[in-house]
Amino acid sequence: MYNYVLSNRMSGLVSKVKKEAMQMLDLIEYLVMGAFLGLAAGTSPGPLLAVTISETLQHGKWEGIKVAVSPLITDLPIILAVLFVLSHLTGSDFVIGIIAFFGASYLIYSGIESLKSRTDSFEIKEAKKDALKKGVIVNFGNPHPYVFWLSIGGPIIYKSFSIHVWATILFIAGFYMLLVGSKVGVALIVEKSKFFINSKYYLSIIRALGIAQIVFGLTFIKVGLDSLNVI
Repeated sequence: MYNYVLSNRMSGLVSKVKKEAMQMLDLIEYLVMGAFLGLAAGTSPGPLLAVTISETLQHGKWEGIKVAVSPLITDLPIILAVLFVLSHLTGSDFVIGIIAFFGASYLIYSGIESLKSRTDSFEIKEAKKDALKKGVIVNFGNPHPYVFWLSIGGPIIYKSFSIHVWATILFIAGFYMLLVGSKVGVALIVEKSKFFINSKYYLSIIRALGIAQIVFGLTFIKVGLDSLNVI
C-alpha cells in the first residue's frame, strides 16, 4: 500500500515537473521570438534608423538614442488598437488565416528588401536638434509599426495569452529590448566609427537577418494554411 501511494506521488511529481518544463520552454520560445523580431526590425533600413543615424552624426549619440527610444512612446496605442481589433476577429479562422498570409508577405518582403540593402541605403539630411519629437513623428507616420503589429506582433501576443501572461510579457520585453537596444547600439557605433554603417560587416548582418525573416515568413504561411484548413 505504501509503495502504491509513493508511486502515485512520484508519478504526479514527474508529471508536474514535465508540465512546468514545457511551460518554461514555451516562455523561452516567446522571449526568443520577440528578441529576433525586435533585432530584425531594429537593424533593418528604414525611416527611424535613418533618423537615428542622422541625429547621431549631426548632434552626437544622445540625440540618436532619443530617436531610438521613440517606439516606446508611439507603439502602445498602436498595440492596444490592434488587440482590440483582433479580439473581435478570433472567432473567424478565415480572417486569421488572411492576416497570417498578410504577415507572411510583410516578413518575406522585408527580408528581400534587407537582402537588397546597399551601402547608400541611408540618406542623411541636415536638420535642427529636436531628436525625440522627430523620432515620435517619424514613427507615427511610418507604416511599418502598423503593419507589423496587425499582421505579426498582434496575433503572436493574442496567442501568447493562452500560454501564460509571462509569455506575453517576455515576448514584448524581448522585442523592445532588441528593437530599441539595436538602434541604441547603432547610434553608439556610428559615433565611434562613422564608417561602420556603410561597411560590408553591417550589410552582412542586415542580409543574414533578411534571410531569417524570409524563413519566419514561410512559417506564417503554414499558420495561414492551418487556419484555412488547407493542411
